[in-house]
Amino acid sequence: MNPNKALWEKGDFTEIAAFMRESGEAVVNSIGITPPLRALDLGCGDGTTAMPLALLGAEVTGIDIARNLVEAGNRRAAAGLDRLKFHEGDACNLDGVGDDSFDLTLSVFGAMFAPKPFDVAKEMVRVTKPGGRIVMGNWIPNDPTFVSQLLKVSSAFTPPPPEGFVSPMTWGVDTHVVERFGQAGVPREKISMVKDTFHFKSPDKRPEHFIDLFRRFYGPTMNAFDAAEKNGKVEELHSQLVELAKAQNQSKNHGTSIPATFLRVTVSV
Repeated sequence: MNPNKALWEKGDFTEIAAFMRESGEAVVNSIGITPPLRALDLGCGDGTTAMPLALLGAEVTGIDIARNLVEAGNRRAAAGLDRLKFHEGDACNLDGVGDDSFDLTLSVFGAMFAPKPFDVAKEMVRVTKPGGRIVMGNWIPNDPTFVSQLLKVSSAFTPPPPEGFVSPMTWGVDTHVVERFGQAGVPREKISMVKDTFHFKSPDKRPEHFIDLFRRFYGPTMNAFDAAEKNGKVEELHSQLVELAKAQNQSKNHGTSIPATFLRVTVSV
């Protein structure tokens, strides 16, 4: 069983997703959608980017490893978006998805967490039509902004990963991106990468509440708190994360607005 599946199904991720709605829409709007268009949102969660894709007129399939997120997404789509469907699936093996099925394959902080990155690249290329695009949003290792620093703090409280573990943060490194898509048959000149900024926003939730959500529902921090409980270091971990969120919060109105830099990858197939 993919460990990420169990990790996400331990909680309801939709509360964190609420912090991501506005920026998810901004990412989709920046891609340039011209219907008719068939799109795959891989590692879609409950629809942070799939929903705005469909609202812009695309026919969207969302695929995620976690059943609870797929169910939550289908509940959201049932409100009137017939062209949006969510399915359970593994980014490393898109079993049942045909070759050349989509004009756009999108994955924003999703497929990067799958355990076999070369298989992920191969599958994304396989299901994207010739002339289509793959767009990924990936967190960047050692970046000074929020998510990279949160993962860095969390890792200091977590046991070393098992042998053979490939960090999802390697998807934020140019050379790894080029190598993975290169093995999938994509030449270097068809891969572009730029740094972009994602914002976690809430007009009325404080950074402390934001960290509480990550503690309860976000896999890496869930694991860190589990380990910290065994070592009597929960307060130390919590204090460091709250301090980080407060330091990076740009809201002036008692809410939360925390920027996080990511690597935007665009692949022409």
